Amino acid sequence: MSSIHEQAMNYVYQQVLQRLLSYFNRAERTALQLLIQRLIVAAGGIEQIGNYRVLVAFGGGKDSAYTVALLRAAQLSIAGRSPATFKLRVVNMRHAGMTSAVMANIHRCYSALFLHDDPRVELLVVDHRYVQAFEPDLPFSAAGREQNRSDMLLGGHLTAGDARTTFCNACYLSMAECLGRAANWGDGVSAVVNGETLKEQKQYATWIARLSGRSSQNVERWNPLGFSQAISAIDRIGRVYYRELYGEESMPMDFMLKAPEFAHVNRGPAFLPVADLIGFKTEEHWALLTDFLGFRFDDLAFSFSESDCANPLLMAHMRGLMAQFVQGREYAEGIAEYLVLGAEMMRRKRMPKRLIQQALAAYDEPEKVDLRRNLADGYAQEAFGLNEAQLVCLLFAPFVDEGAQLEVFLRACHPGMLVAQADLHRALSGQPAPDQVVQWLVDVSGLSLQGLQNLYARSRVDFGDKHSIIARVRASDPDKAWVTTVDPGTGEPAVERVSGR
Repeated sequence: MSSIHEQAMNYVYQQVLQRLLSYFNRAERTALQLLIQRLIVAAGGIEQIGNYRVLVAFGGGKDSAYTVALLRAAQLSIAGRSPATFKLRVVNMRHAGMTSAVMANIHRCYSALFLHDDPRVELLVVDHRYVQAFEPDLPFSAAGREQNRSDMLLGGHLTAGDARTTFCNACYLSMAECLGRAANWGDGVSAVVNGETLKEQKQYATWIARLSGRSSQNVERWNPLGFSQAISAIDRIGRVYYRELYGEESMPMDFMLKAPEFAHVNRGPAFLPVADLIGFKTEEHWALLTDFLGFRFDDLAFSFSESDCANPLLMAHMRGLMAQFVQGREYAEGIAEYLVLGAEMMRRKRMPKRLIQQALAAYDEPEKVDLRRNLADGYAQEAFGLNEAQLVCLLFAPFVDEGAQLEVFLRACHPGMLVAQADLHRALSGQPAPDQVVQWLVDVSGLSLQGLQNLYARSRVDFGDKHSIIARVRASDPDKAWVTTVDPGTGEPAVERVSGR
């Protein structure tokens, strides 16, 4: 870079900083100075700050966008007063819930902060175990999409559509792997930004300890939880989880890979806590998000704060389908139940009242409910390659327990196939069966014949079973948002409830 070009870019960066600071109130400016001091101390002094590299995960939502903006302000502030500044590594994890609108949010944020061409910044994407540079139009890999689809189908069929197992658990475990790979990529990082409070850290440490089989006494030593220890523990949990989800014989080889080992730093990167410096009251920095960073709420995401793995529009749709097909009620009744949960969740995530009202208003007329249903159908097809009939099939879980609910499913949704029930059982049990029957099973479920036969030999997850890692993951989740209860008499999914921390 020539000196003239370098001077020009420094001028641009300072203009970005000044504009960014113009959106900060007094408290945020104070928090910024405290963050700068914390970074300098963690680096070992201002003379070492140029060798310090910080990793932050960016999910494309408002909270992580604000965190990236604050770190950028700190990076440019230090650059304006010293010869060097810390390096910033930002990572996105690609998954089915990251729609094109979310990717556009990320791109606008990066552009507003002038991150793309700054040599002090690394913008990464982790997609199905592969790390690559961020590009706004980067397609979701076929392998990643198929993995998300497979995880959703198996988790859903084994639990009759339990929300956490169907949508969240696999993605949650993958996020830990994503951070591990991003932290270990290239020259590694010095620290990983942790926006969680000490209370939240302890809750996650307890969650990891319970699932790892550790005693509660050991948890105290993990507060704050060490990054490399956390990644290794979650990796062990993940391999056990996937072994139960897929079964020993069907376990994909990919899951035998171990979490990255941190060769760059003796004990791996440190956690850099910033939760005490970041306020997540959206109203206080609404202008920063929308005017400067160009943040737009994704209609598919139901106005939630982050690009959650569990797309809220699709979860509302599943609740409606369960009401209509499994419980014999109206689709709109299930939607209404979900809206109660959605409003509570948005309040917990400190969403502005007007945004909550906007999200709920999208369902306030029968015609709008129909439109949202069509939108959800389109998203399910685009993200997972599943149609409505296949989602309904998942909710009945007709193949597990040797097809115990197959007749119920056929009577409710496909009465014309009752005459072929014996052939269906033969195909599912691995015996010869007509090709038309096999094709119908594949079409109605979205699963391969091998996957169907695997489910046929499996039992539905008992959430009261302490030996089941799938049950323990849900029961121990430190941030349970939706919990599907099961009617003890019928064994059918009943209602979902929000359990706060």
